[in-house]
Amino acid sequence: MKFKFEHNNINVLDLDRSIAFYKAALGLQEVKRKEHENGDFILVFMGDGITEHQLELTWLRDRTEPYDLGDNEFHIAFRVDAFEAAYEYHKENGWICFENEEMGIYFIEDPDGYWIEILPAK
Repeated sequence: MKFKFEHNNINVLDLDRSIAFYKAALGLQEVKRKEHENGDFILVFMGDGITEHQLELTWLRDRTEPYDLGDNEFHIAFRVDAFEAAYEYHKENGWICFENEEMGIYFIEDPDGYWIEILPAK
Protein backbone atom coordinates (compact mmCIF):
# COMPACT_ATOMS: atom_id res chain seq x y z
CA MET A 1 0.00 0.00 0.00
CA LYS A 2 1.43 3.39 -1.02
CA PHE A 3 0.18 6.85 -0.09
CA LYS A 4 1.02 10.02 -2.00
CA PHE A 5 0.54 13.62 -0.86
CA GLU A 6 -2.36 15.20 -2.76
CA HIS A 7 -3.18 18.56 -1.17
CA ASN A 8 -3.34 20.61 2.00
CA ASN A 9 -6.40 22.63 2.96
CA ILE A 10 -6.79 25.99 4.65
CA ASN A 11 -10.02 27.90 5.22
CA VAL A 12 -10.14 31.52 4.12
CA LEU A 13 -12.51 34.43 4.73
CA ASP A 14 -12.00 36.37 1.49
CA LEU A 15 -11.41 33.95 -1.37
CA ASP A 16 -10.45 36.56 -3.98
CA ARG A 17 -7.97 38.21 -1.62
CA SER A 18 -6.40 34.84 -0.76
CA ILE A 19 -6.13 33.78 -4.42
CA ALA A 20 -4.48 37.12 -5.23
CA PHE A 21 -2.02 36.71 -2.33
CA TYR A 22 -0.96 33.19 -3.31
CA LYS A 23 -0.54 34.26 -6.94
CA ALA A 24 1.49 37.36 -6.07
CA ALA A 25 3.54 35.99 -3.17
CA LEU A 26 4.28 32.46 -4.42
CA GLY A 27 3.29 32.30 -8.08
CA LEU A 28 0.55 29.74 -7.48
CA GLN A 29 -2.20 29.42 -10.07
CA GLU A 30 -5.75 28.18 -9.79
CA VAL A 31 -5.84 24.56 -11.01
CA LYS A 32 -9.49 23.71 -10.39
CA ARG A 33 -12.56 24.99 -8.58
CA LYS A 34 -15.62 23.34 -7.06
CA GLU A 35 -18.65 25.43 -6.17
CA HIS A 36 -21.42 23.80 -4.17
CA GLU A 37 -24.73 23.93 -6.03
CA ASN A 38 -26.46 26.00 -3.32
CA GLY A 39 -23.47 28.31 -2.76
CA ASP A 40 -22.56 27.00 0.71
CA PHE A 41 -18.87 26.71 -0.16
CA ILE A 42 -16.25 27.15 -2.84
CA LEU A 43 -13.06 25.09 -3.06
CA VAL A 44 -10.18 26.49 -5.08
CA PHE A 45 -7.11 24.34 -5.69
CA MET A 46 -3.86 26.24 -6.27
CA GLY A 47 -0.81 24.64 -7.87
CA ASP A 48 2.82 25.60 -8.40
CA GLY A 49 3.05 24.22 -11.95
CA ILE A 50 6.02 22.07 -10.90
CA THR A 51 4.66 19.44 -8.54
CA GLU A 52 1.31 17.68 -8.33
CA HIS A 53 0.77 18.88 -4.75
CA GLN A 54 -1.97 21.49 -4.37
CA LEU A 55 -3.18 23.98 -1.80
CA GLU A 56 -6.95 23.87 -1.33
CA LEU A 57 -8.51 27.18 -0.29
CA THR A 58 -11.96 26.64 1.24
CA TRP A 59 -14.42 29.51 1.45
CA LEU A 60 -17.59 29.01 3.49
CA ARG A 61 -20.48 31.36 2.70
CA ASP A 62 -21.76 31.68 6.27
CA ARG A 63 -18.35 32.24 7.89
CA THR A 64 -17.84 35.87 8.93
CA GLU A 65 -15.38 35.61 11.83
CA PRO A 66 -11.64 35.04 11.43
CA TYR A 67 -10.52 31.47 11.98
CA ASP A 68 -8.91 30.63 15.32
CA LEU A 69 -5.43 29.44 14.37
CA GLY A 70 -4.54 28.60 17.96
CA ASP A 71 -0.81 28.90 18.48
CA ASN A 72 -0.34 28.74 14.70
CA GLU A 73 2.34 26.08 15.10
CA PHE A 74 1.55 24.50 11.73
CA HIS A 75 2.69 25.90 8.42
CA ILE A 76 3.21 25.25 4.72
CA ALA A 77 6.76 25.34 3.33
CA PHE A 78 8.07 26.34 -0.10
CA ARG A 79 11.61 25.99 -1.41
CA VAL A 80 12.71 28.75 -3.80
CA ASP A 81 15.59 28.79 -6.29
CA ALA A 82 16.29 32.54 -5.89
CA PHE A 83 16.12 32.92 -2.11
CA GLU A 84 17.59 36.43 -1.82
CA ALA A 85 15.34 37.80 -4.56
CA ALA A 86 12.29 36.16 -2.95
CA TYR A 87 13.29 37.59 0.43
CA GLU A 88 13.56 41.13 -0.98
CA TYR A 89 10.25 40.77 -2.85
CA HIS A 90 8.41 39.50 0.24
CA LYS A 91 10.03 42.18 2.41
CA GLU A 92 9.04 44.98 -0.01
CA ASN A 93 5.43 43.78 0.14
CA GLY A 94 5.38 43.59 3.93
CA TRP A 95 4.62 39.86 4.00
CA ILE A 96 7.53 38.70 6.18
CA CYS A 97 6.32 37.92 9.69
CA PHE A 98 9.30 36.02 11.13
CA GLU A 99 12.95 35.53 10.25
CA ASN A 100 15.30 32.85 11.53
CA GLU A 101 18.72 33.96 10.35
CA GLU A 102 20.45 31.11 12.19
CA MET A 103 18.52 28.54 10.15
CA GLY A 104 18.58 30.67 6.98
CA ILE A 105 14.79 30.73 6.57
CA TYR A 106 11.91 33.14 6.96
CA PHE A 107 8.12 33.05 7.07
CA ILE A 108 5.49 35.11 5.28
CA GLU A 109 1.89 35.52 6.48
CA ASP A 110 -1.20 35.22 4.30
CA PRO A 111 -4.36 37.36 4.69
CA ASP A 112 -5.88 34.90 7.19
CA GLY A 113 -2.79 34.65 9.38
CA TYR A 114 -1.39 31.36 8.09
CA TRP A 115 2.41 31.21 8.03
CA ILE A 116 4.36 30.02 5.00
CA GLU A 117 7.99 28.98 5.44
CA ILE A 118 10.41 30.00 2.70
CA LEU A 119 13.47 27.77 2.28
CA PRO A 120 16.52 28.31 0.06
CA ALA A 121 17.38 25.83 -2.69
CA LYS A 122 19.34 22.84 -1.44
